[in-house]
Amino acid sequence: MSEKKIKATTEVYLRSYPKVIFLWPLMVVSFVLWLLQLIYPTPVAWMGNLWLIVLFVNLFIMAFDFSSAKFFVLIMVVVVVLLLVFFLWIPNLPAIPTPLVDFNVGLTAEFYLIITLVLVFILGLVFIGSRFDYWKIERNEIYHKSGIFSSAERIPTKSLRIKKEIPDVFEFFVLRAGSITLMPGGGDVIPLKTILNINKKSNQIDYLLSYVSVEPDELDGE
Repeated sequence: MSEKKIKATTEVYLRSYPKVIFLWPLMVVSFVLWLLQLIYPTPVAWMGNLWLIVLFVNLFIMAFDFSSAKFFVLIMVVVVVLLLVFFLWIPNLPAIPTPLVDFNVGLTAEFYLIITLVLVFILGLVFIGSRFDYWKIERNEIYHKSGIFSSAERIPTKSLRIKKEIPDVFEFFVLRAGSITLMPGGGDVIPLKTILNINKKSNQIDYLLSYVSVEPDELDGE
């Protein structure tokens, strides 16, 4: 089924997004917490703590690149720390201090709503901007569109090579994102840092390039 979809491809759109695109989980969580907080007259502690955790995770993903090796090292460190806390620290405590349990940053429904609207606005601009700044790969040329009124650039696909990378495991998990580098024959190298659905895009480009490379042989055979 997937093979048929790849064979039917005649053009591939590549849009490189900024890192802010990975804040979409924070936007969703902020929206859900806004709806939940409307039920309660005062800020709920666990909601504010959850929002801070999601914020930390989002910023952590955006700030660092974790390759497969770094990812597994991080997982091992987290597991070791949790085990140490569980077996060494917790048994020696008669009870968890009340201020730690009831820690409340006091985030209101209005706060969650404002954060949601800000992120919707920013991510909306990013999405709209990506409609006017993209690379389109066809069987015989690469088409680059940048801006609403700017002129387009066309590059032949002859001797085109591509390099697919997944520099950050977390970014791949969140949005299946990775990077693609286009290397046209005799042209400048084109790095595209954050491409969504990286595996699907790479497979489609591979098909287009293989089609171009096979087509002259088929004509010679005729």
